[in-house]
Amino acid sequence: MKIVRNTGCGFAISIEAAKFMANLGSERAIEELKEYEENNKNDWFGFGYVSNTEGGYDRTDPLLIMSVETLGAKANHEGSYLEIIEIPDDVKWYIYESDSGYETICEHHRVW
Repeated sequence: MKIVRNTGCGFAISIEAAKFMANLGSERAIEELKEYEENNKNDWFGFGYVSNTEGGYDRTDPLLIMSVETLGAKANHEGSYLEIIEIPDDVKWYIYESDSGYETICEHHRVW
């Protein structure tokens, strides 16, 4: 399974990545670009999100993965550095984000 993570100071994608995803049919990217246009293209643009949380992109979204693979560093928003991590498909995982914004893909473990 491929997962997009950030090793910079905050997860966000570039406008170019959002346009790439929107052109391939990503409803979320289309909505975000529309909101960006309505807000007069302010510098706030950049999608911050963690996998499987309401209101964000799924980090395993094939269009998100394709944008990072295709655009490379052009998929990064200022301060972010996106990369793709591959893990076995049967692993139950989550994203741990440090105070600096650096993300680690972690496996769920049982705790007693």
